[in-house]
Amino acid sequence: MFSLRLDKELKKELNALASRQNSTKSKIVKDALIYYFDMVKKETKELSPYELGKEFFGKHGSKKGDLSTTYKQRLKEKIHAKNHNR
Repeated sequence: MFSLRLDKELKKELNALASRQNSTKSKIVKDALIYYFDMVKKETKELSPYELGKEFFGKHGSKKGDLSTTYKQRLKEKIHAKNHNR
């Protein structure tokens, strides 16, 4: 059970809609809530992982744009330098 207070205009519109659709006011309010919750879920689900975290990406960058493509070469150089210093 749930109580809901509506102003006169909303109450009038709800009554008119229930009459036109031959439905109950409770059913219309339930359907409206389901629709609203689905819309809210869609808004949050449609954001990609990038969009969710874009304010954090690149904030403390290395200023090197090729780190993802040259990591093997850089790793080899570090290992070689480490072994060479022994």
